[in-house]
Amino acid sequence: MRNSVIIDFKSREELHSEYDWANITYHDDRVGKARCKIDGETLTIFTINIFPEFAGQGIGRIFVEEAKVSFNTIIADRVRHKAIGFWEKSGFCNNSDGSWIYVNEAEV
Repeated sequence: MRNSVIIDFKSREELHSEYDWANITYHDDRVGKARCKIDGETLTIFTINIFPEFAGQGIGRIFVEEAKVSFNTIIADRVRHKAIGFWEKSGFCNNSDGSWIYVNEAEV
């Protein structure tokens, strides 16, 4: 499945938006989107929205794993209590400010 998921980042400038957006496609279907901000090698994720008909297939996890390849630091901003397990399983640590952080140690 991982090879079939495509992440396409659209910049704030391109979209005239306050946020960068990632379109998430599986095969030829747009299956979700993520609201983010890119600052050099750091990606801050505000929301990952996998559309209901595609939920539960691991697409959100694939998005995060693909982001780890492209960014040295990833911050999951204002993590909801029920999502903490997702971020922990994805290798993120509590940043003690409501966010969870992943730092690619190989790049540091």
